[in-house]
Amino acid sequence: MDLSALQHLLSLSAGRRVVCVGDLMVDRFVYGEVSRVSPEAPIPVLARSRELVMLGGAGNVARNVAALGGSVALVGVVGGDAEGHEASRLVGEEAAVEGYLINDPGRPTTLKTRFVSAGQQLLRVDLEESRPVAGEVEQRLVRTIKDAVDGSGVILISDYGKGVVTDAVIAACLEAAAAGDGKVVVDSKARSFARYGAVDLIKPNAMELAHATGLPTGADPQVEAALAHALELWDAKAIMVTRSAKGISLAVRGEPVRHFPTTAREVFDASGAGDTTLAALGLAFAAGAETEEAIAFAQLAAGVAVGKAGTSTVSPEELVEAAISAHMAPAEAKVATLQRMVDEVARWRARGLKIGFTNGCFDILHKGHVAYLAQARSWCDRLIVGLNSDDSVRALKGEGRPVNDLESRALVLAGLGSVDLVAPFDEPTPLALIEAARPDVLIKGADYAEDEVVGGKEVKAWGGEVRLAAIVEGYSTTAAIARLTRKTPKVSQS
Repeated sequence: MDLSALQHLLSLSAGRRVVCVGDLMVDRFVYGEVSRVSPEAPIPVLARSRELVMLGGAGNVARNVAALGGSVALVGVVGGDAEGHEASRLVGEEAAVEGYLINDPGRPTTLKTRFVSAGQQLLRVDLEESRPVAGEVEQRLVRTIKDAVDGSGVILISDYGKGVVTDAVIAACLEAAAAGDGKVVVDSKARSFARYGAVDLIKPNAMELAHATGLPTGADPQVEAALAHALELWDAKAIMVTRSAKGISLAVRGEPVRHFPTTAREVFDASGAGDTTLAALGLAFAAGAETEEAIAFAQLAAGVAVGKAGTSTVSPEELVEAAISAHMAPAEAKVATLQRMVDEVARWRARGLKIGFTNGCFDILHKGHVAYLAQARSWCDRLIVGLNSDDSVRALKGEGRPVNDLESRALVLAGLGSVDLVAPFDEPTPLALIEAARPDVLIKGADYAEDEVVGGKEVKAWGGEVRLAAIVEGYSTTAAIARLTRKTPKVSQS
């Protein structure tokens, strides 16, 4: 999706109302460190450090719509338990989410507790009741849907199979949408999609489509056959299958199947990506987007979501940055602002990666620099290079420097495989960058003493280390400039 189309769609979607109906959950993440095995059983011992609680299931769809700039009417069921109160509190904290929550004292609120260490889930514990709602609770849901749909042109059904999306609830959604000339989009974990009737769009993933049709969904021709069979089995007007790195395939009645490739992205955590896709589709439809544009918007949003830990939301600013990065060369995408550096570090650290930091002017890149950066990268999993701006270099080195401007120096550095991120800075020292990144290891050349390294004291204070990399003798920017100008060099490291 190009940047101008994205910005136009974001402006149109701001404040648009979407209704989300389905299985509301509470997601609890317990984070900690594993350093030993229990003497009682061959299991890891998690030393709990922090806990995070957020809305999941249909609640995560609603959070994503709100984060993207829309407003949401969230219709769901909670139990008369502590988790139900927590779900109500979490909904109340979302300014753009209006909660239409039905209390069912006879069932627990769905709770998923995940235990995580070094970016990996060790265990998930579920508390749930999957029996369909009935009686007065179901009747209240039907009445509530009619009230919630007022002012909205899109209804999203998020069916995780926990009992909220009954036949009566589906019928109420279809009736409400028809009355307001709206759309109904379904994301379901069911093995059959026939019961959803003539909804506008059903969004299974490739595995769900394979289970529902009994057909393989690997290559494009297989997906096309499965989608054709699905349209015979179900009354849906269109089916959109998400295929991870293979993109999205769309089947609309009476039209040939279309395939939408996706941009390859580093995947950290795919959990919640389906919720993000559903939310982006719904908001785009609410803004009046055509299906092709809505799919491009959803692909971009899901691509950002999979690069985050847990069931994360995506902001318009992140979408704009992703759209810009998609049109950059790989080296350009490595040059980052301070805020983007902080965001990348958080993502790396959530994966348990060791962060390294070094800095310099790197005016004329030479063999000594390349060897230095390679050694620095060998001491960490991700290496950030703080790069002096042109004014900063001039203040340190005098007039006539730098020889190469900031953009040139940054792109040359970013082109090295040993460098993961380049973060320019204007100040005389990189201390502000170091404090923002909080690296695990701070690296400088061996021509420095350890106590002379800027930021060394701070890095050690938060448990990091300072390491000095070897200098390749005979190579320096000063010497290179001197050779060019036929002057006798005064050797120094820069």
